[in-house]
Amino acid sequence: MTDATGQLTVVVADDDEDIRSLIVIAVRKAKLTLLADLPEGISALAAVREHKPDIVLLDVNMPGLTGLEVASAIRADPELAPSMVFILSASVDDTAVAAGFAAGADAYMTKPFSPNTLAAQLTALIASTASGPTTDLPAPPAP
Repeated sequence: MTDATGQLTVVVADDDEDIRSLIVIAVRKAKLTLLADLPEGISALAAVREHKPDIVLLDVNMPGLTGLEVASAIRADPELAPSMVFILSASVDDTAVAAGFAAGADAYMTKPFSPNTLAAQLTALIASTASGPTTDLPAPPAP
């Protein structure tokens, strides 16, 4: 839910504290409001349910619930489904990318990344939400 100043809101979940710090920098560079940055999926899903953010940034491999499980839960809940889901993963193969989009991701970006690149991708996601999924990789082949 957009904050009182009109900025879009974000929940971040990544089990690596250093990566989470980089994500937070990118969120601030993109002029978004950070609601929570969390180290695992269960608390991330709870924060999404509580805050109903505009964007959810999820690592794939986290304890509790994976980012893909959190993304699927967001898409399955009509109250949460409007949130944009941005998956971050070290997996670059077509199968991993396809799994991210199948779980409901609006965007997929590979690690490592720079905060500037992530901020630009977040800005692009916001600008192009009506035009479909985005990724920093070629689209996976059709089945």
